[in-house]
Amino acid sequence: KPANVVVHAAYVLSVATPDDDKWARASAGLTKEMERSSALGIGAVCFHPGSAGASDRAESAKRIAKAITEALKTIESDTRLLVENTAGAGKTMGKTAQEGRDILANVPKSLRARTGYGLDTCHLFSSGYDIRASRQALTAVLDEFEEATGEPPSFFHLNDSATELGSNRDRHVLIGEGLIGKEPFESLIQDHRSNDIPLILETPQQNYEIAGDDDSPDPYDVKMLKLLEGWASK
Repeated sequence: KPANVVVHAAYVLSVATPDDDKWARASAGLTKEMERSSALGIGAVCFHPGSAGASDRAESAKRIAKAITEALKTIESDTRLLVENTAGAGKTMGKTAQEGRDILANVPKSLRARTGYGLDTCHLFSSGYDIRASRQALTAVLDEFEEATGEPPSFFHLNDSATELGSNRDRHVLIGEGLIGKEPFESLIQDHRSNDIPLILETPQQNYEIAGDDDSPDPYDVKMLKLLEGWASK
């Protein structure tokens, strides 16, 4: 159903930027993403906040919230606008629970129900959250985000990481073939916060160039879905 779909906004939309002209273009682009998705009845749009550059990070959080606010006020619909946590490369915003809180806290209360956040497992690991240490460690990370923002995540991007803990690099690999390993994903699937929200694979595909008349599933996707289904049924 379209209402269960989360689409990804363009990566180039940096609404964290201190440059006024660039911010205006990025903010307009985010609003356009909301307009398209709302017309299709899509449940939510997720986006990367972008880089704060050399500016104050608290002020950057306000700029991100301003862009969210403008998009939601301009496009009145049931489509939500969700901040995705980041791997933390350079000066990018949104890599910690506290930055997620700072962004969302600056959105007017009247609009808060239409925004929120989602968590990418590769980004969590790459930004320094050791979700592989134990089931308790993973639970503690999810608790930290929920307590900071006042709400659970609205989606998960399920990706293993090709790079080390705290690398700040966004390099996705198949679940179980990276440095996070399978066990944390099993724990995540069995956590109550993964119930009734979109669980999205952003893992590599075997078929990069699919013929227009080929509707067969990608073998890698099938492999990952079977893993998730097995853990969910335990």
